[in-house]
Amino acid sequence: MIIDRLIEGIISKKSPIVVGLDPNIEYIPDIYKCPYADMNDGLEAIGNVIFDFNKDVIDCIYNYVPAVKPQIAYYELYGMSGLQAFYKTVKYAKEKGLVVIEDGKRNDISETATAYAKGHLGTVTDLNGLKIKPFDVDFLTVNPYLGSDGLTPFVEICKEHDKGIFVLVKTSNKSSGEFQDKICNGRPLYEFVADYVNQQADSYVGKYGYSPVGAVVGATYPQISQSLRSLMPKSFFLVPGFGAQGGNPQDVMECFNSDGLGAIINSSRGIIYSYSDKYDVSVSRDEYINSVRVSVLDMKETILDELKKKYKNELMY
Repeated sequence: MIIDRLIEGIISKKSPIVVGLDPNIEYIPDIYKCPYADMNDGLEAIGNVIFDFNKDVIDCIYNYVPAVKPQIAYYELYGMSGLQAFYKTVKYAKEKGLVVIEDGKRNDISETATAYAKGHLGTVTDLNGLKIKPFDVDFLTVNPYLGSDGLTPFVEICKEHDKGIFVLVKTSNKSSGEFQDKICNGRPLYEFVADYVNQQADSYVGKYGYSPVGAVVGATYPQISQSLRSLMPKSFFLVPGFGAQGGNPQDVMECFNSDGLGAIINSSRGIIYSYSDKYDVSVSRDEYINSVRVSVLDMKETILDELKKKYKNELMY
C-alpha cells in the first residue's frame, strides 16, 4: 500500500519531511536559464528550465527525504510546456524512489471528480483498449467543499489503484478561518470534514495502522492540529505552513502520534530558495545545490530533535 511505502521511507531516512517543488521562474538561478535564453518558443524554454532545476533539487535531496510535493499551479502557469515539465518531474522523482504528492487541490462532483481522479491517480483507456497512466502521482490533495459526492470518487480510485489523497481539513493560510472555522451545530466546519476523513480512513489502513486517506492540516494552528489528531488517529497529515509561513518545530509536533508517524511536514521556499535572502539569481550551481542540501538536512535534524524530546523512546525510527 502506498501509505506503507511513504512510512517506510520516513523510517529508513529518519525524515518525516516532504520538499515542495514550486518553481518560481523569478527565483530560479540564472545558471538554469542561460542554456535556453535563445530559444524561439519562450514557454518551451521555461519548461526546460523548470525540469533542469527540479532535477537538480531531486538529485540533491532524494537520499534525505521520502517524498516531493510539486504544486501543479506553478506548472499549469506555462501551459503545455509547464505540464510537460510536471510530467517529467513526476517520472524522474519516482525513478529516484521518491513518493510524489501532487498539490492540485482537485474537486468536482460525480463523473467530473472521477475524471480528475483517473487522470491524476488512476488510468484511462486508449483507442486500442489499453490502460495507461496520464500523470501517475502517488497522492493528490483534494478540496472537500462540494461534499461527499466530490470526495468518494477519489477514495474509490485510491483503493483501485493503490494511491492516496490528502483532504483539505484545516489549511495554513491566514484567511482559512473565514469558512473552515465557522460554527455549525456547535462545531467548527473543519471538524465535519475531519469526520468524513476519519470514516474513510478507518476502513482502509495499511500494515502500520495508517490510511492513505489523509488530511491537510496547517502548521500555523497547533491547538487545532492537536484536536484534529485525536479526531483522525489513522490518517496521515500533510502539514504545510512550516518555516516561511510561520510554523515552527514545536507547532508541528501536535500533528504526530507518539510513534513519530502520522505526519509529513512540507517546506518549499525554505529549501529550494534558501540560497539567498534576497534571491540573488547569479548564484553558482554548486552554491545553489549546497544551499538546498544544507537546508534540508537542517530541517530534518530540527524536526527529529523535537520528536525525540517529545516522544523519547516511543519513536519508530
